[in-house]
Amino acid sequence: MEHDHWKHVLSMDSAMLEDMMDRYGNDIWNYAYFLTKDRELAKDIAQEVFIKAYYSIHTFRGQSTLKTWLLTITRNTAFRSKRSAFLRKVKLLAYVPSGKTMPSAEQESLDKQVVDDIWKVIMDLPQKYREVLTLDMHYGLSMDEMAQLLKVAAGTVKSRLHRARGKVEQKLKEVRL
Repeated sequence: MEHDHWKHVLSMDSAMLEDMMDRYGNDIWNYAYFLTKDRELAKDIAQEVFIKAYYSIHTFRGQSTLKTWLLTITRNTAFRSKRSAFLRKVKLLAYVPSGKTMPSAEQESLDKQVVDDIWKVIMDLPQKYREVLTLDMHYGLSMDEMAQLLKVAAGTVKSRLHRARGKVEQKLKEVRL
């Protein structure tokens, strides 16, 4: 398991820090950006997260994955930040579906537009719904990992996910009419 590697580590050397940054740097920056909608602030938060992790790795008990622990530090750091204003738009890297044939430029454009429309709807949701959808869809966290990170019951996460998906589905139906 991922956290077994880190579980017994009482101190971290620079090679371990570099490894952690290589493995999780993009996830941490993306999550910080999602929470703040500010590229520079997300960069500052990501740096702060790894500094905090470096100095507090001894507190990591392996009760969650290292990724979940780092995302929790990211969330707490972002929420403490004074400049955590949200922007309206998010640019996501387009997902390239696997397949034997390449999609046409027109189909690629339509697919990107659909993804952009879905994320616009998601970003217009209240934060508690936006956050669980992102943690589920983008980061692939389990209900228990999300509950731990958000400091709420797993049932609350499940309920928020259900409501969030329903709100997105409803909004997308309205857009198509």
